[in-house]
Amino acid sequence: MKQQLVAFSLIALLMGGAQAQQAPGAQRQKPEALRSVAEQFLKAQSAGLPGEVSVKVGGVDPRLSLPACPAPEAFLQPGARPWGKTTVGVRCNAPAWSLYLQAQVSVVADYVAAAVPLAQGQPVAQGQLVLVKADIAAMPNGIITELAQAIGRTPTVSLPAGTALRLDVLRSQQVVKQGQAVRLVSRGSNFSVSSEAKAINNASDGQVVQVRTRSGTVVSGLARDGGMVEIVL
Repeated sequence: MKQQLVAFSLIALLMGGAQAQQAPGAQRQKPEALRSVAEQFLKAQSAGLPGEVSVKVGGVDPRLSLPACPAPEAFLQPGARPWGKTTVGVRCNAPAWSLYLQAQVSVVADYVAAAVPLAQGQPVAQGQLVLVKADIAAMPNGIITELAQAIGRTPTVSLPAGTALRLDVLRSQQVVKQGQAVRLVSRGSNFSVSSEAKAINNASDGQVVQVRTRSGTVVSGLARDGGMVEIVL
């Protein structure tokens, strides 16, 4: 329990003399108000995440004596995530001070896992998948939360049963293959022209693919299902 309390303890960085002596009778900032600002901020930041979100913000060191702020605002440092174990800042513009609080944002939701071993290069079928409920905020980035995101894709490596599936270990099914005859469609605002061409490389739906036209010209377009390559002019 002591370690848990330490994990949620205050990491404070005071700026602009926030810990300076206050004038006699000056109002002090209420610590619970700062925790509330940080908590509401993290809830708003994680509102779009799937599942049930819970936020715990660490306490403010009672030894701190901050001037009362009429409008404290919370913020995240560049690159910080608003979920998992994170740090949220709270600052005041007038009087000028800022501090940082440790927080834990949990997101309990379903994620997709392999129900059976998945072979490298073999398309994934729905019967090979299972939904598992856990705190996905504590898991690596790119975790798959919907079956449709995995069905039809192929693993880049063989995966044992129980593996949590991520987008970076599954490759979209190729809709254009090297050497395949494709239909090259050029689209403009008021026209659409199609011709035949041959794919130079493999590509999944939406990926850039190079093709060689009958005249020998090499052009790039977006691979589409059904052996089509689209060029938007």
